[in-house]
Amino acid sequence: MDLKELLSGDNYHLIDVREPMELDVDGSVEGATNIPLDEIEVRKQEIENLAGPKIFFCKSGQRSQKAADYFKEQGLTEVYNGGGYEDVKAALEAR
Repeated sequence: MDLKELLSGDNYHLIDVREPMELDVDGSVEGATNIPLDEIEVRKQEIENLAGPKIFFCKSGQRSQKAADYFKEQGLTEVYNGGGYEDVKAALEAR
């Protein structure tokens, strides 16, 4: 499923794995939850409890791929790498 398809529904969760200072500099995506990559293991239960697809994104898509891979290894199936935050913003605007 591609990003546009995922965002066409209303039961998804956007998780921004950038550091908070990056949001201050580059901006954020409305409706996204900021959980930096180094906190995903500590906040694992919080993320697992979210119903529906979980779409991770960061600045370029590398850290979000690590987050998606981690949760896939934990047995979650509805986890996706949304790529960079600019990709997510553009996909949201195109809906």
